[in-house]
Amino acid sequence: MIHPKELIGKGVSAKAKQLLLDLNPASALFLPMQNRDEFYGVIVLVRSGANKHYDQKDYEFARELIRRAALALENAKLYSQSQDINAELEKRVAFRTKELEASNNELESFSYSVSHDLRAPLRSIDGFSNRILKEYSHKLDDQGVDYFMRVKNASQKMGFLIDDLLKLAHFSRIEMNLVEINLSVMAESIAQELQSSEPDRKVVFKIEKDIVAKVDQVLFSVVFQNLIGNAWKYSRNQKKAIIEFGTLQKKGKLIYFIRDNGVGFDMNYVEKLFGAFQRLHSSKEFEGNGVGLATVQRIIRRHHGNIWTEGEMGKGATFYFSLPAE
Repeated sequence: MIHPKELIGKGVSAKAKQLLLDLNPASALFLPMQNRDEFYGVIVLVRSGANKHYDQKDYEFARELIRRAALALENAKLYSQSQDINAELEKRVAFRTKELEASNNELESFSYSVSHDLRAPLRSIDGFSNRILKEYSHKLDDQGVDYFMRVKNASQKMGFLIDDLLKLAHFSRIEMNLVEINLSVMAESIAQELQSSEPDRKVVFKIEKDIVAKVDQVLFSVVFQNLIGNAWKYSRNQKKAIIEFGTLQKKGKLIYFIRDNGVGFDMNYVEKLFGAFQRLHSSKEFEGNGVGLATVQRIIRRHHGNIWTEGEMGKGATFYFSLPAE
């Protein structure tokens, strides 16, 4: 609290001093308006008339009022800054979206090129190899026939690889339709198909009942065909193969798993499993092109979920995946 006669030397301009003196104040309050390091100015309150002086309560009330006003100004400033940041983010998102659309268009062009430009020479190689083997095999020795059989098989394998590449690209772009699906029923159906394909194999399926999730049915059918199919394939050397599908709780989150007691793998190479054309076992031991798990990972990620795996050589493997909570 400062008396008007004490204004000289307090940093108040001559114009402001004269204005205050013209009001003939009995007392005055000078309160700085600031918030953290931001200084907005000084609020001056005056009272005129005899025996009208500000007391300590007036000072405390005014100081709280000024504090709230400074806070409101700071919030307004932060809001303005956030609006600017949001506008900049929207510009960046729009730019990235255009880039993504361009990349998708390039991918479409690539897929077209693969499906047409690469298939044509493969068909020629396969066709002429067949013709040579059919019409000229009597002029070739056993080694010559073997060479042409290798050419034929290699061209067919390349065709399968192209098909897998196209499927991988397709599953990345296909529009999803999320509906509530009974995954247990899906797993049981795939298990029955596998058992029917090799009725002599002894495999025990342990499938937890009524596991339900909101997913795209077409895409998740691909996920289960790959994961359960892999469990079936890599447990073929077990006298009593066991394949499980179930759930568990981890840190309050629902985790799905598919487990087998097959050949397993070395965890030192676990990062390779989800890469396209990456295999931890030779194609002579177990058939496949190494695209299945890359496809599974892409589909799970499209559902905004995660997938990971654990395994041990000779003791099987477990694939875990999680989905966002509804």
